[in-house]
Amino acid sequence: MTTPEPHRANIVDECLQSEDITRMDWPAYSPDLNPIEHVWDMLGRQIADRQPPPTCLPELGRALLDEWCNILQHQIDNLILSMPWRCKACIALSGRHTPY
Repeated sequence: MTTPEPHRANIVDECLQSEDITRMDWPAYSPDLNPIEHVWDMLGRQIADRQPPPTCLPELGRALLDEWCNILQHQIDNLILSMPWRCKACIALSGRHTPY
């Protein structure tokens, strides 16, 4: 068995192997395929728009929880549904940055 890449759990690799699912190569320099990065971006934009902005860690924590609860399900659904074309765009660009 190969050494797992950073941020990959052995249990996930084992589950994928048991289901005969082949993992797509994922360039480390391409965050475009990482859905959580897009969620963090949504949260960051919402926090940046707050008036007044959080001024300490406890305020930031509360603001993040508030904004997390404000993410609409259709936003998450759209992100999930966009993954096939995001993967195709990444493959077409040989793993380089995609324009979305």
